[in-house]
Amino acid sequence: MARVFVTGSADGLGLAVARTLSDEGHEVVVHARSRERLEAVAALLERGAAAVVGDLSDPDQTRAVAEQVNELGPMDAVIHNAGVYSGALVLPVNVVAPYLLTALIRRPARLVYLSSGMHQGGRPDLRGRDWTGRRVTASYSDSKLFVTALAAAVARRWPEVCSNAVDPGWVPTKMGGPGAPDDLRLGHLTQEWLATGDDPRARTSGGYWHHQELLDPHPAVRDEQF
Repeated sequence: MARVFVTGSADGLGLAVARTLSDEGHEVVVHARSRERLEAVAALLERGAAAVVGDLSDPDQTRAVAEQVNELGPMDAVIHNAGVYSGALVLPVNVVAPYLLTALIRRPARLVYLSSGMHQGGRPDLRGRDWTGRRVTASYSDSKLFVTALAAAVARRWPEVCSNAVDPGWVPTKMGGPGAPDDLRLGHLTQEWLATGDDPRARTSGGYWHHQELLDPHPAVRDEQF
């Protein structure tokens, strides 16, 4: 059984992933933005899950989250699930936080980054971006292009780690809305599979996945200079 840290696991896909992994007997470390939000994962905590707390829009709190994770011991996998859809915090939460956590958490065997099919509409241009969250300089699509490129870069730089990006589809979560047409179970199956699966395909690296199938990402993802 694996020890897996899931960011943004107080609701949506992150909570679904944490519940499924716990049901399967894995050791889960959940994450909430604040102590008040831990109420959403109370059932998981009662079953033995560990918890870390910190607002991923704040770099100092993100560093503190990494410290809390490292204090718990090495992780087998980290699923970078937390994200926001719009506003000035898109870059801090969707890109800067996964970058900082990747750099600061003791290196696991597997890394999974939540992308989106919308990354195909992202702009491969880093000029003029405000990474602090003080003003809007990037769209959700831009942020998902950046984090997909991050997953590919980690795969190249750390060949001993399986690093992959996942498009979960448009699923009925708080972010996706109740009318989202895709299957919620399929929306988190691939993350779990890449984090803990024994399938040889789940032990590969550098992929962009949708429902356990490899897809071609935006060309910039394979551009090492970008």
